[in-house]
Amino acid sequence: MDFKRYFGKIKNKDKKPKHEPEIVEEIEQSVVEEVEPKIVEEVDVNVKKTLNFVDSKKDPHEYLKRYLKEPKYKDWFNRNYPNYTIYDAVGLSISDYLSMKRELFPESETINEEELNKKKKSANTNFKPTITHETKTSFDEFVDERILVSHNAFGNKEMKIKILEVSDEIAPLASKFGDRIKINKIIVTIKHLQTQQIEEGEFDIESIERELIEKRHYTSTNRWVPTEVIKNGYVTNSRHTSLISDAVALDYIAF
Repeated sequence: MDFKRYFGKIKNKDKKPKHEPEIVEEIEQSVVEEVEPKIVEEVDVNVKKTLNFVDSKKDPHEYLKRYLKEPKYKDWFNRNYPNYTIYDAVGLSISDYLSMKRELFPESETINEEELNKKKKSANTNFKPTITHETKTSFDEFVDERILVSHNAFGNKEMKIKILEVSDEIAPLASKFGDRIKINKIIVTIKHLQTQQIEEGEFDIESIERELIEKRHYTSTNRWVPTEVIKNGYVTNSRHTSLISDAVALDYIAF
C-alpha cells in the first residue's frame, strides 16, 4: 500500500495480549465465584460506551437535535471530537441520526414508505421462530466479516473501509432511492496477506474529489452510500472501489 503525501500516517497494529480477569479470593462459596463474572460479562456486552460530555440522565436524541439545529454546537463537537460521529458519541446508531434528520427537515414530496413496507410484510407472517431463548446479539447487529473485506487483483491484499465523518446533506429522491448518506472522511485499513502487516490511513475523500475535479476536470467517486451497505460503521466491499477511486487516480493509495 502506498499512502503518498496525503496524511502520511501509516501505522502497524500489534495484537495486544488480552488480560485475564483477576481471580477472586476463595472466601465465598465456589457457586458465588462462578456467577459473579458471568453477570459482569452480560452487562459489558449490552452497554454502549458514550463520551464524557454525555449526561446519562438525558435523552441522547436531544444531542442529535442540537447537532442538527445549532451550528455552534455542531462546530464545537467537530472541533473537540474529530474522530467521532455525533450518533456514536451518544450511544445511538446511524439509523437514529437519519430518523432525527427526517423529522427536523422533512422532504416536501415524500411517500410513507413505512406503511408500504408493513403491507408487504403482512403477507409473510406465518414464519415460526426456531430459537426460543433470548440472544445477546440481534440479527441486525450480526455482521459476516467477509462482506466487509475486499481483495486486490493479485489476491495478496485485503482492505476494509470505516466511516469517519458523514455529511449533513439530505439525500435527494429518498422515496425513489431509499435512505442514503454522503460520506466525507474514511479510514482505510489494508492487510498484506504474505507478511501479515497491517497499514492504515485516513482520507478526506471530499477534498480529494474537489482536487481531482480541479486538476483533471472529472471525478469518479460516488460518496452517496445506501444505509443498508453500512455495517457497524464499516462499508461493505461492494462500495470500496467507488469510494477510493479518486484517491487511486491521484496516487494517494495503491491497492
